[in-house]
Amino acid sequence: MDKIQSMQVFVRVAEMNSFTRAAESLSLPKASVSRLIQQLESQLGVRLLHRSTRRVQLTQDGQVYYDRCKELLTSVEEMETLFQANPATISGRLRVDMSVAMARDFVLPKLGEFLNRYPAIEIELSSTDHRVDVIREGFDCVIRVGTLKDSGLIARPLGQLSMINCASPAYLQRHGTPLHPDDLSQHAMVHYEQTLGARTSSFEYVEGKTLRSVKTGGAVTVNSTQTYSSACLAGLGIIQVPMMGMRDYLETGRLVKILPQYNAPPMPISLVYPHRLNLSRRAKVFMDWLTEITHAYLK
Repeated sequence: MDKIQSMQVFVRVAEMNSFTRAAESLSLPKASVSRLIQQLESQLGVRLLHRSTRRVQLTQDGQVYYDRCKELLTSVEEMETLFQANPATISGRLRVDMSVAMARDFVLPKLGEFLNRYPAIEIELSSTDHRVDVIREGFDCVIRVGTLKDSGLIARPLGQLSMINCASPAYLQRHGTPLHPDDLSQHAMVHYEQTLGARTSSFEYVEGKTLRSVKTGGAVTVNSTQTYSSACLAGLGIIQVPMMGMRDYLETGRLVKILPQYNAPPMPISLVYPHRLNLSRRAKVFMDWLTEITHAYLK
């Protein structure tokens, strides 16, 4: 293999944390991949990967080499497609991350349109509620909901998700329908916390231009958006959620909107990606497509 191909193999091993999975994805023998990495380490005079029976992980030198490889490979890819305007010529694998609810309700229903437009692009879609390390885990872009922390990444605002308050008909039949946030002292909320063990959530709402908060009861705390809505459907309490993911439940009567004058502030949604100098054409067209389809859902 030439040096460019060697870098491509190294990057795949680093991103998959596995010689076996990298070899399978590249249709190469595992022994060839392992031998290639050993040759790279010998040529560079450093150890690029920590190897164990369970996991392959980048060393500190390996991380530096990985970052430079990504930059170089992106530049090579850009040069190869510089004068090709046909969408069918934009190829390669995209690794993206978003929440389960975002993937289920927002992206997957329309993803076929994108793949028809760009048939040579492959999508690796990660859906979790925990925040991935965009650079370390090799993601091209991620969709994040909520206020962003300063991470050194580039963020493209997509819009805002309107929030609503929901409960199940069974819950309201048992406990009554609250008419004002002050009534919530006698009600249960389903609490959402990314890290279990430190309950800080409460019922938030905007009154005029003021953000107010009311403490509520509630025996259930969850750490995934999917179980959050499921707990509400099961009659375990009230939830505050983006309207987008609740439309079907509201239309079928499985959930009911309550306290419509006391909604939480809209949640910003952003497209986050590494430095724009490393942006491949496939990542650019995918992010442009995401921006395009958001107009039907977001403010």
